[in-house]
Amino acid sequence: MRPGGRTARVREAVLKAAGDTLAAEGFAALDLAEIARRADVGKTTVYRRWGTPGALAADLLTEMAETSLPRVDTGTLDGDLLANARLVVKTLTDPRQGPLLTSLIAASLCDEQAAQALHRFYEVRIAEWSGCVTDAIARGEIPAGTDPHAVIAAVSAPLYYALLNTGRTPDDRDAWAAARGAAEAARAGVWGPESG
Repeated sequence: MRPGGRTARVREAVLKAAGDTLAAEGFAALDLAEIARRADVGKTTVYRRWGTPGALAADLLTEMAETSLPRVDTGTLDGDLLANARLVVKTLTDPRQGPLLTSLIAASLCDEQAAQALHRFYEVRIAEWSGCVTDAIARGEIPAGTDPHAVIAAVSAPLYYALLNTGRTPDDRDAWAAARGAAEAARAGVWGPESG
């Protein structure tokens, strides 16, 4: 797509309308004709480009992965993992991003395209933050061979659990506990080559 071109403007308008709808009303309200109306885009264009609500949700997840904030480098594993945990909490508690992400997770349970896109979204985000772990290995903070993906996933898992399984909004105390738990487990070699 040409930056600033008509195609890019149409995609931006449709994804914004889709995101607003998902955040406010959930996946069940993601009707392509209504999204076209809200985005002030031709219905035919929306149907031709996306075809299904699942494909639209998938494209929105792709956009979110591409535009997410880069990882933080504080110089320590503990500091990096805390920054990651705080970013997750900030996203989950944001008035728009929290409900949007929850709706996209719900969409992934009933639509294969959305499920694949959600998996890619997490792969991109975990890969972005995996450098925290490889840097910590290089500094000698944690054992060589520690699985970076497992450490980063261990930071966000209890935060998502709090929101999705208990309905409790995670806070900074949860972020601190999740980061500390993941860092201590990494130092103990939980995700090292000898753990299997």
